[in-house]
Amino acid sequence: MRTEFIIINMATESIPLSSKPRFEILDGLRGVAAMIVVAFHLFETYSAGPKYQILNHGYLAVDFFFVLSGFVIGYAYDDRWNRMSTWDFFKRRLIRLQPMVILGTLIGAFWFYFSAAPGFELVMQTPWWKLLLIMILGCIMFPTPPSMDIRGWKEINSLNGAQWSLLWEYIANIAYALFIRRFSTVVLAVFVFLSAFLTIDVCMNIDAFGLLEVREYAKYTVIGGFGLTPDQIYIGVCRLLYPFFGGLLLYRLSKCRINLKRGAMTWCSLAVAATLVVPHIGGESHEWINGVYCALIILFVYPAIVAAGAGSQLTGKRTTAICKFLGMISYPLYITHYPMIYVQMNWAAQHADAPLGTHIWVAVSIFIASIAVAYASVKVYDLPIRAWLSERFLAKK
Repeated sequence: MRTEFIIINMATESIPLSSKPRFEILDGLRGVAAMIVVAFHLFETYSAGPKYQILNHGYLAVDFFFVLSGFVIGYAYDDRWNRMSTWDFFKRRLIRLQPMVILGTLIGAFWFYFSAAPGFELVMQTPWWKLLLIMILGCIMFPTPPSMDIRGWKEINSLNGAQWSLLWEYIANIAYALFIRRFSTVVLAVFVFLSAFLTIDVCMNIDAFGLLEVREYAKYTVIGGFGLTPDQIYIGVCRLLYPFFGGLLLYRLSKCRINLKRGAMTWCSLAVAATLVVPHIGGESHEWINGVYCALIILFVYPAIVAAGAGSQLTGKRTTAICKFLGMISYPLYITHYPMIYVQMNWAAQHADAPLGTHIWVAVSIFIASIAVAYASVKVYDLPIRAWLSERFLAKK
């Protein structure tokens, strides 16, 4: 969704990491999840709500991304603090993440006036100067409050809804650099264990702090975190802490990795896909079962998948090449696709009576275009920009 994949990181860091293992499977899994996210959002256009969404649990991809990110941060930086300052870490993370954040916001600004779908009535009421202001704020990752909403969904970035998880990624990186990296493995384990309660609180709709009553539409799920209202902030914190720092703990507990002798990429990909496409569980009378499912997936299944991906090796050249490609486009795909989803929503609303085949053709075309834009973004924009920034700000003196 948006986070560091190891191969590209190796190419841009001024301190070489070639002596470390390259977890190509984790790169590939990130790409698999990112593609399912795109499909999830395309189907969302035709959904009557979270309970009826096709690829129903696609929102859990964000929680999977956080586990991956925590693991990769530990891999890339845990043993480097004796030769790297906190400011150096922040520069590296900004160089890694921010260029695509800017591009995603610019793409959202370009498509903004083409996305006035029902529910987005504010779009055509937005003057150009306000659009420009929101674009600038989005480029610098400044989260906008509901009072500055220019679309209607009260998102952190009205031009690119997917940016919300990047904000939490930044917060996790800051927390890691300032104090959590100093935690011993035991203290980190206690912190992760306590964070698990927050995951359970949201999944099971316990609402220990009285913040979840306003999300009746999404109870017994972890949907949320994309706004600046108290309930959305709380959900964002809950979705971040256990997965991200659980991933960091998983990296430190190297003995917990799982070695699948054959077909590791295939089995891990199928496991990720299966968790995301399972229909809503429990029906109207037993919705709590869906909460149990979400909690089990986040607390146990995703760490196990990452442990298997990190502990297994690829042998086939073709599979390795596929994993590299998926890893390369994963973050760009996640951060650039959503503006096109807004446009699809507008088109679908304007052509509700179009034949089913036409709707399918439009959706497939947007899916393919999203991948093409992601690939072009990496090759033409992201890699050259990051190489220049790395040489300018990270080169040894």
